[in-house]
Amino acid sequence: MALKIWINGSLVDESNAKVSVFDHGLLYGDGVFEGIRVYSSKIFELDAHLKRLYESAKVLRLNIGMTPQELTEATVQTVKANNVANGYIRLVVTRGIGSLGINPFNCEKPQIIIIADSIQLYPAELCEAGIRVISACTIRNHPLAIPPQVKSLNYLNNILAKIEALDAGVPEAIMFNHEGFVAEATGDNVFIVKNAVIYAPPIQAGSLEGVTRAVVMRLAKREGIETIEKNLTRFDLYVADELFLTGTAAEVVGVIEIDGRPISGGKPGPVTQLLRKKFFDYAHGRSK
Repeated sequence: MALKIWINGSLVDESNAKVSVFDHGLLYGDGVFEGIRVYSSKIFELDAHLKRLYESAKVLRLNIGMTPQELTEATVQTVKANNVANGYIRLVVTRGIGSLGINPFNCEKPQIIIIADSIQLYPAELCEAGIRVISACTIRNHPLAIPPQVKSLNYLNNILAKIEALDAGVPEAIMFNHEGFVAEATGDNVFIVKNAVIYAPPIQAGSLEGVTRAVVMRLAKREGIETIEKNLTRFDLYVADELFLTGTAAEVVGVIEIDGRPISGGKPGPVTQLLRKKFFDYAHGRSK
């Protein structure tokens, strides 16, 4: 069955969901987006995602042109139209159609697109066994160039690091900032466990303020696990007891090797496994 795509106020067949070649989202990566999960027919943390979307748009001086309530209703409508019980939503706001020039104020109105479909970032067996990663040579954008909290359509920085990972035969790479501290992975947030304490790079180090990251930190505190945000170095990753990643698509996945160095004996550690289980229970409504 063909997908129904919500685009500029109505649902259309995917074959008719088209954008102009003059859209500044296509020409210049000028726009913002959110990736959102659906679990057991419920949209996961939608309010948190929309808050980040509107804040990202505000930084770019991009007027979305819909209220959060209107966008919520459109998102729910799209999920129902595609019968998505467990899947993924891609919500995109572009600057809209403009001229061949970077002036964003020549664009008449933003374009809003909502896609609801299935997704699987990593095979289930790989998530259970854990993944291998590398340290990327490509550093995270300087925070004064593009604020890391803005989830924009311009993902070239992350894509270049992703290419490094794929060339190395692994699915992910850890990125560092201009000072040498851990920022994030190409599409996920980074955590380590050391001496039964969880450490996460602060947002100021250059990572996106992940929605799944926030949920996992709350779940860890609920389990009585101390969680500290601090700058981390490559050394900290190498000597960590456990290393795991979180993200909307990745959820919670353990890292068992970085740069050829085994982590946690080559299998996801106990804290990672606990938080992975607690996350799924929470996401599917089996715990509050």
